[in-house]
Amino acid sequence: KGQMLKPPLMCAFSSEVTATSRHYVDRLFDPDPQKVLQGVIDMKNAVIGNNKQKANLIVLGAVPRLLYLLQQSSSSLELRTECAVVLGSLAMGTENNIKSLVDCHIIPALLQGLLCPELIFIEVCLRCLRTVFISPVTPVQLLYTDPTVIPHLMSLLSRSQRTQEYITQIFSHCCKTPEHQTVLFNHGAIQNIAPLLISPSYKVRMQALKCFSVLAYENTQVSMTLVNVLVDGELLSQVFVRMMQRDQPIEMQLTAAKCLTYMCRAGAIRTDDSCVVLKTLPCLVRMCSKEHLLEERVEGAETLAYLMEPDVELQRIASTTDHLVAMLADYFKYPSSVSAITDIKRVGHYDPIILSLDHDLKHAHELRQAAFKLYASLGSNDEDIRKKITETENMMDRIVSGLSESSIKVRLAAVRCLHSLSRSVQQLRTSFHDHAVWRPLMKLLQNAPDEVLVMASSTLCNLLLEFSPSKEPILESGVIELLCSLTQSDSPALRVNGIWALMNMAFQAEQKVKVEIVRSLGTEQLFRLLSDPDSNVLMKTLGLLRNLLSTRPHIDQIMSSHGKQIMQAVTLILEAEHSIEVKEQTLCILANIADGNTAKELIMTNDDMLQKIKYYMGHSNVKLQLAATFCISNLIWNEEDGSQERQDKLREMGFVDILHKLTQASDPNLCDRAKTAMQQYLA
Repeated sequence: KGQMLKPPLMCAFSSEVTATSRHYVDRLFDPDPQKVLQGVIDMKNAVIGNNKQKANLIVLGAVPRLLYLLQQSSSSLELRTECAVVLGSLAMGTENNIKSLVDCHIIPALLQGLLCPELIFIEVCLRCLRTVFISPVTPVQLLYTDPTVIPHLMSLLSRSQRTQEYITQIFSHCCKTPEHQTVLFNHGAIQNIAPLLISPSYKVRMQALKCFSVLAYENTQVSMTLVNVLVDGELLSQVFVRMMQRDQPIEMQLTAAKCLTYMCRAGAIRTDDSCVVLKTLPCLVRMCSKEHLLEERVEGAETLAYLMEPDVELQRIASTTDHLVAMLADYFKYPSSVSAITDIKRVGHYDPIILSLDHDLKHAHELRQAAFKLYASLGSNDEDIRKKITETENMMDRIVSGLSESSIKVRLAAVRCLHSLSRSVQQLRTSFHDHAVWRPLMKLLQNAPDEVLVMASSTLCNLLLEFSPSKEPILESGVIELLCSLTQSDSPALRVNGIWALMNMAFQAEQKVKVEIVRSLGTEQLFRLLSDPDSNVLMKTLGLLRNLLSTRPHIDQIMSSHGKQIMQAVTLILEAEHSIEVKEQTLCILANIADGNTAKELIMTNDDMLQKIKYYMGHSNVKLQLAATFCISNLIWNEEDGSQERQDKLREMGFVDILHKLTQASDPNLCDRAKTAMQQYLA
């Protein structure tokens, strides 16, 4: 037992440290329990604040032995407690230390220890568990493996302020998924943790608050329950409002604002509630100002962006609070590359207490990401706010340079911001054109992760609208191939955007552009998209087809080369189970075909298709009746060659009787359309 394995990598440590470390580990194996206890206490004093010593002891195998002693029923309470303290101290070291502890199964051992009746031992085990669980390298799932653990932790909350602080901290770090939220909710997290919000201990109040923020995030069930919770006779939302007051620590103000934000976004608090408009929103705007730490400004801006994302009224209020739009411009004043930081340091205009270059860069990236997100949210609906944003100093240049930054998160946030601004006709015609935004956007589309592609291609859809001056240069840059490749993506969102952009491009386009689209996409892919399982993809593909089949020469040309396949696709869609919107769009395409000179023969010689049109003229939905009547109207139009024969054939098939009936329709549009068609017979 006394023999320890010599690890192979001894060269990593100086020999004297190793000798003393080895001595500490050897003492853990002494047959005299008193000497073992003294050995553990000496070890505790040796490792405090000494990362090298911690690493040595772990390599020399101290952890399995400490865990063995911790779990032995023959060990005294004092020995078991001291073992837990040393393990807690080892856990305070590097991430590698934590990995080693987790690999030695420290978590189940400590959770087992919580079943011991002595409070002092429970607290030490919890403290060590807390340290292990708050590390990013620990798999949080380990808290949920044994279903008895969560209810037991809930029952320990009443034991002491320490158990309250450690357990709530464990919960707030280990609640990462909707499943975790549900487990904690079902085991009474809300009732058990709510009273802790008025604990005399600041640490307990703070950890309880953090728990509520992670429980409520995007969770309607939790949020709806929280609204009705009383803490000492006061509504929970009012407790959160009190915690946002300016005299509270910033961390508390921010976390309370997050709780109310999440409850609001989950639909439990109205966006026009005074606790949102008069308390939460101003508190978050305040967090964006210069006097706060960089981390706080990042968190404040991101939370505010999330709060007002769906609500135009909150966007308007925020945009006029404390000069927010201008305040965010300061988020770009931090260097974006190592060279920029070192230059500033040489000149000495930068805060001298700098942790490290990496740390600065990380914050510079995070600040820009947060500012872009907040601008995106602010400008997502209101034209005046968008104008205010684009007129902020160098804003468009900042977005453009953001599109090519090294940090993927900054690129994503910049393209989100651009997308938000691209919803404005005014901006598309002015600042987007002036800054040739389409160039970096096209570059971004060459190879980027899906989430960036989705945003970038959505923005491109807007830049391809017919009134956008960027449409021409984009067309010349070979965008069609790129968009056609997006339509083959596994992601439905990318397929939608690819086809949507092509649809915008085909709108009132020249013949050569349409031909190029059909050639690049290929008929096979076009028909694959017409049977896409995603209804948005199908709708946009029909929109593309409708735009391709507009103006007679184009209709006739496309139908002469692809008529058979297009008619087949139309038949399949009209026969299948599809939404009213899809069928309406399909009948509109048919009406366009009916407007062609030669193309209309494809319908006239297809009795099955004529029967379908007849069926939809008598449908219960007015939109479908209108579209079907349009088809007939185009087929029988007088001024065109062969109209007499077509009129006769359709009369024989009973269409005149149907039109006559429709002239009595209650819907005025349908009634007019039928009358116009009837007049063709009378002329």
